Amino acid sequence: MRTQVGIVGAGPAGLMLSHLLHRRGIGSVVLESRARETVEGTIRAGVLEQGTVDLMVETGLGDRLRREGFVHRGTELRFDRRGHRIDFHALTGGRAITVYAQHEVLKDLIAARLAAGGDIRFGTRVTGLDGLDGPRPVIRHVGPDGAEGELACDFVAGCDGFWGVCRAAIPEGARREYQRTYPFGWLGILCQAPPSSEELIYARHERGFALISTRSPEVQRMYLQCDPEDAVDNWPDDRIWAELRARTEAEGFRLKEGPIFQKNIVAMRSFVCEPMRHGRLFLAGDAAHVVPPTGAKGLNLAVNDVFLLDRALGAFYATGSSALLDGYSAAALRRVWRAQHFSWWMTSMLHRFEGASAFDDRRQLAELELVTGTVAGATLLAQNYVGLPLGE
Repeated sequence: MRTQVGIVGAGPAGLMLSHLLHRRGIGSVVLESRARETVEGTIRAGVLEQGTVDLMVETGLGDRLRREGFVHRGTELRFDRRGHRIDFHALTGGRAITVYAQHEVLKDLIAARLAAGGDIRFGTRVTGLDGLDGPRPVIRHVGPDGAEGELACDFVAGCDGFWGVCRAAIPEGARREYQRTYPFGWLGILCQAPPSSEELIYARHERGFALISTRSPEVQRMYLQCDPEDAVDNWPDDRIWAELRARTEAEGFRLKEGPIFQKNIVAMRSFVCEPMRHGRLFLAGDAAHVVPPTGAKGLNLAVNDVFLLDRALGAFYATGSSALLDGYSAAALRRVWRAQHFSWWMTSMLHRFEGASAFDDRRQLAELELVTGTVAGATLLAQNYVGLPLGE
């Protein structure tokens, strides 16, 4: 079995890359260890930058996004029991974000690839990569029937997430990894209730951070800062609603409550692998970098990675030039580190840190007042949140 680009992983990075390459006439095969039902059924948050939305619309993936996505032209930072709106639309020249869950993006990508005759091998586990330093790398895999196979290709795109095999295929001496683990996690819930707000609310409170988000007119997503080692069983519904009410309290605000049908606790960490290339292997998405969810950058970084990689592979197959391929890692990492800084900044500004002193509390509030009380501070947040155009 042979193709031009072998793609490991059917997440946002892998599927979007396959979709973009197809539009250039470049062949690809996507290998994914999970079943299609699992990929499409894993519920994850989705805040799409303007550039991600524009790319989906321009490449034929925008029909359902336009019908079902929630366009937010601003967000609210809430502290000292007062809300402060950041007007994205006014501060960024008309740009916005769209709330559209990641698994819905995946459904759209899978449907588009299969409709176009794309080759996605679900239930196929990659066991190793060979020949990355040569012109014909090989991806070894085991299919859903247990049969072993090999996929020969010109290039390998490692889009298999943080725990995948692709990053590990880069020799330890050829990569450097940077990481930070935060001393708290997020308890996330999905509940059946009407929206509590037309836009996202980021709330800083002495009891800890809270986030009010949405999924649909009937289903809402909310988060609470918690101990990352805590257990969901320690959070009965009554306790969750009591904490959410306390942490989001403000004059005139009423939290809309309803039956909770999903709970989970996620750890918070930052991670970057440099470089994002080794020979003919190119990393993209969570295989190369992870950000805390506070800045809503994970999926958008993955899209920017494959936007750059698609452009580089397109130039190679059209002209034979490897200049963009050679510059891929440096170009992608510039945006990655900017997003890491923004995500760290949002996290440190809004969360309660164990052992924080009175000085720390006052400094944090002063930072929030700067962001919400000055045009320069609000513009910095707005421009980073809605995102730069892809490739910049």
